[in-house]
Amino acid sequence: MERKRVVILGAAGRDFHDFNLLFRGDPTREVVAFTAAQIPDIAGRLYPPVLAGELYPGGIPIRAESELESIVRDERVDEVWFAYSDVAHENLMHLASRVVAWGASFGFCSATRTMLASSKPVVAVTAVRTGVGKSQTTRFVARLLRREGLSVVAIRHPMPYGDLAEQVCQRFASYEDLDFHHCTIEEREEYEPHIDDGVVVYAGVDYETILRRAEQEADVILWDGGNNDTPFLKPDLHITLLDPHRAGHETRYWPGEANLVMADLLIVNKVDSASPREIDEVLASCARNNPRAKVMQCRSRVTLDRPELVRGKRALVVEDGPTLTHGGMSWGAGLLAARQAGAAEIVDPAPYAVGSILATYEKYPNARGILPAMGYGDEQVRELEATIAATPADVVVEGTPIELRRVLRSDKPIADVRYELEEVEPGAIEAALAGVLAAARVLEPLPH
Repeated sequence: MERKRVVILGAAGRDFHDFNLLFRGDPTREVVAFTAAQIPDIAGRLYPPVLAGELYPGGIPIRAESELESIVRDERVDEVWFAYSDVAHENLMHLASRVVAWGASFGFCSATRTMLASSKPVVAVTAVRTGVGKSQTTRFVARLLRREGLSVVAIRHPMPYGDLAEQVCQRFASYEDLDFHHCTIEEREEYEPHIDDGVVVYAGVDYETILRRAEQEADVILWDGGNNDTPFLKPDLHITLLDPHRAGHETRYWPGEANLVMADLLIVNKVDSASPREIDEVLASCARNNPRAKVMQCRSRVTLDRPELVRGKRALVVEDGPTLTHGGMSWGAGLLAARQAGAAEIVDPAPYAVGSILATYEKYPNARGILPAMGYGDEQVRELEATIAATPADVVVEGTPIELRRVLRSDKPIADVRYELEEVEPGAIEAALAGVLAAARVLEPLPH
């Protein structure tokens, strides 16, 4: 039988997972290429033979999505499968229309068929858009579980931006582990808060291997989702966050709408900074699109460690990069904290941006006025450092979850922002967790 020729559209994460589960051992299909989008410096690499499997002794090339038309035509591609997240439905269907016109079929892999089953209970935290508050929610959930005496291990959505063959399965329990694996700023933003709380984090490329190793030291697995992607693990409790500041986006972005429909618990976050109209709009959307789910509201409590550094000063605000880029936001917790602290001026760093930071503003003009903490490699970190140095500000307000001074030098003082989930109805998340844990019979720690 002639194998169907396949391209998987990705961004160094979901694409590899879907391949590993559905295509790697399929003798009826041949994946001729991955394509890369959203993340810089992914294209031009190879998905290595050690991960690609025996059907691909030479590995699989990773090419830029901008080359898709020539790939489809030159490689006589039969099927194109879409496998990355936080993409507007309209843009997605424009891409599908072009693929179909070029002669290939266009499809999506099933959310549930790409979920691995665990021997341990799984709580999944996902969202309808990037930057809704997944990280603070996973920390909140982990603390509740650990308070019950349970060993919690977080499995993070993939961010394999380095040597893929060396990133099959990564374990992070200390800052030394972050240095050993040469973690980017984006990785540190997700891992450091868990490490600070004493929670071990696993991530990498092959999630079957990752899950089985995590199960060896966990009573409960916590899936810490990325962007607005669906879980890689089959959850016993699926929590999805919604953002009233982007009301309506919950049904306009792929695959966040799928998370909205699948969730057991819907959390409308940031109600302390959103308008009543925005909150009501999102609550109505929850009732309309997933009437079986429990719906609750939460505040995102923002604090600044040294507000005296900011009061009356010119502030440069640094925010989480993906929230401003494919998340589409124009501000985050850093800007909110700077204004609350009484900054005299928020300095726009865009005129002083260099290299890839300048290119980020050209691609994402919504980010102007704020500095996205882009750091996908050493060179980009240096460009971020240079942009901070060149911006005429008195103080840096850091709205990312990490300590920037660990990865770059600054002659400006840095005030750190922290944000924590706070329930409007205290105890609601704990009640949802208790039901799942009771059903799974893990109210007492499992033997290791």
